[in-house]
Amino acid sequence: MAILAIAVPVPLRKTFNYTYAQPVELGVRVQVSFANRPLVGVVVGCVNSIDEIPLEQQGDPNKYKPIDAVLDDTPMLSQSWLSLLHWLASYYQHPLGEVVQTALPNALRKPQSSQPTLINVLALSPTLQAINVPGNDITQTVPFIHLKRAPKQFALACFVAAKTQSGTVDSLTKDEVKQHFSSALINALIKKEILIESQHQLTSGCWFDRVGAEHFAHIAELPANVEQSVAISGISAQLNQFSCFLIEGITGSGKTEVYLQVINKVLQQRQQVLILVPEIGLTPQTVSRFESRFGITVGVLHSGLTDTERLVVWQQARLNQIGIVIGTRSAIFTPLPELGMIIIDEEHDDSFKQQDGLRYHARDLAIMLAQKQGIPIVLGTATPVLESLHRALTGKFQHFKLEQRAGNATVAPVHLIDICQQPLHYGLAPATLDVMQSHLSQGNQVLLFINRRGFAPAVVCSSCGHVEDCHACDKPMTYHKTQSRMVCHQCLAQASAPHHCSVCGASELITQGIGTEQLEQGLNELFPQYSTIRIDSDSMRGKHTLSQTIEAVNQRKHQILLGTQILAKGHHFAHVTCVVIMDVDGALFSADFRAPEKLAQLITQISGRAGRADKPGETFLQTTQPGHPLLQDLVNNGYGHFARFALHEREQAALPPFTYQVILRAEDESPQRATQLLQFARHLLTNMQNISTIGPVPCLIEKKQTRHRYMLIIQSPYRNLRQKVLDTIIDDYAKYANKLRVRWSIDVDNIDFN
Repeated sequence: MAILAIAVPVPLRKTFNYTYAQPVELGVRVQVSFANRPLVGVVVGCVNSIDEIPLEQQGDPNKYKPIDAVLDDTPMLSQSWLSLLHWLASYYQHPLGEVVQTALPNALRKPQSSQPTLINVLALSPTLQAINVPGNDITQTVPFIHLKRAPKQFALACFVAAKTQSGTVDSLTKDEVKQHFSSALINALIKKEILIESQHQLTSGCWFDRVGAEHFAHIAELPANVEQSVAISGISAQLNQFSCFLIEGITGSGKTEVYLQVINKVLQQRQQVLILVPEIGLTPQTVSRFESRFGITVGVLHSGLTDTERLVVWQQARLNQIGIVIGTRSAIFTPLPELGMIIIDEEHDDSFKQQDGLRYHARDLAIMLAQKQGIPIVLGTATPVLESLHRALTGKFQHFKLEQRAGNATVAPVHLIDICQQPLHYGLAPATLDVMQSHLSQGNQVLLFINRRGFAPAVVCSSCGHVEDCHACDKPMTYHKTQSRMVCHQCLAQASAPHHCSVCGASELITQGIGTEQLEQGLNELFPQYSTIRIDSDSMRGKHTLSQTIEAVNQRKHQILLGTQILAKGHHFAHVTCVVIMDVDGALFSADFRAPEKLAQLITQISGRAGRADKPGETFLQTTQPGHPLLQDLVNNGYGHFARFALHEREQAALPPFTYQVILRAEDESPQRATQLLQFARHLLTNMQNISTIGPVPCLIEKKQTRHRYMLIIQSPYRNLRQKVLDTIIDDYAKYANKLRVRWSIDVDNIDFN
């Protein structure tokens, strides 16, 4: 009888022993009964005798239960991945069972088969495939020409033809095509018998065997400038060994071309590449660029896919059927048996940090994965976080700088517009309106950034001054005019837009502040002759809405682009020559010591959207604090100088990256109980050398969903010491939290204080 240690997805920091008639391989999923409910766990240990189990992990052998079923024939998690997940659980102080569950796709967290899935594939009709035309341009045949009156159907047919006629594949997965075209278009061409849909079984087989080495030898590459060539040569010289590279390149300097040329060398070695991007919105354009360059299928993983779609890509990657995987944060858990390189684009982005549950940072996990696999990892950004920059400046990372924009593009200068005592029209100063009119009259595009969704951030009664707020959070609710709703942007509670004051009953309600909806309305009034498009999470709902909007912008169907952070991340707008950032003052006086860094990154990234092609661009910041040292340094010296000076400040203040922080958070309807729990933790840390604490203090978002939130900041100049201290106190802390019945969390290497 074998004794199995099972990692069960429950919030308990231990594994559980079960029995089975024979040994089971580590990494295999099993179904077990836990607290009278069926759960899917993963085998992380297997012994033949209880004597082989450490005494503290034995428990009562009489209470060992048999497992209900073995779900897999082969391990879903390899030995190397299990080792990494053990490290992840230990470093982030999170239960191993929940860590292991996070590493599996949603479909495999249920007791279903892990056998390769039947996938729907699309191919050209055999009749069309048999047509032999000069130059092999099948798009000139009669069936295709008849589609020209339906341009979207024609584009879809050409897309499939181009992919399947290239010689690398004879069919495409339906999910892959759905990344670019809607189901209605696909079904229309199936009905016209231009496309044929069938089902294929996923089988093992190397993706490289379908294309061969000659395929990559003939891929055309753009000419690299001196800086790019140095980076490409430096990275290429250290393939097949662990090394971490930071590419600090200004926006538009051609970082992606560096990635592409290095990836080509990795693919030629029959290896796979994992690329992480911060947002779903960046995925379509990135995938399109990589597919057009390499002519191979690219796997895509992000939260916008269904569980089945994610499982198919996960299985294809695990079976070595795809050479490149591009995804957001959770794609780091993709099993790639021949992984040869990891690339993290826009490595500074906060979205790489998980902010609930297992609070891991995908960048740091990727570095650890690369180290265990013995492969290079490339971090690319125009605005590196100070932690990465510090490692580069101290020699832990190899550092490449790209300070020249690709082609004839020039860096957009940044100007400050003082809005003190200025008459504002929908939040825009007269000088701003003049600049916008100048650029628009020359046939160019203008981008406005305001990081505030909705019509207005507050609705106020002009009679009694009452502000309509969220009762659960004690914060003003945001008015969304198009939906006629009030929305709390903290807890997402909603209510109908009020017609009367809830306190005095007066009907004189006014809005205060400006959001994207109100600014869109104002721009339509101020510039009626130009088309304005709003790009935020409210207006960009739908799987293809954002990519279609970006395409329309690049086709110059819209002249004024208005949006939130969606616009700040990696998009290429060739005709945008003017960028306006409307509200930069909020971060200048924040209690978060990282706020200046994040503001500088935001300004630099958004200003990088201007002047990316042949047309020169410029950026304007509206502010009431034009003399603020941060803004002056950024405008006159750029992000690189600001970041290096900020590092000096951090060192003097003994703040990260020169020290290592962790936050213990407690939340409860009673603020006294929350602070009592944190005071207990502080007591546990008393008299520990090289350990300092701050708090308990309220979180920057103090109340959310009726719960008061407090935090204790723990800091040490030594990472290993911090981890040992956490290991020492965490069990006692968890027991006391259960006694008080207070919800708590731990955030190792936190990036904010919300």
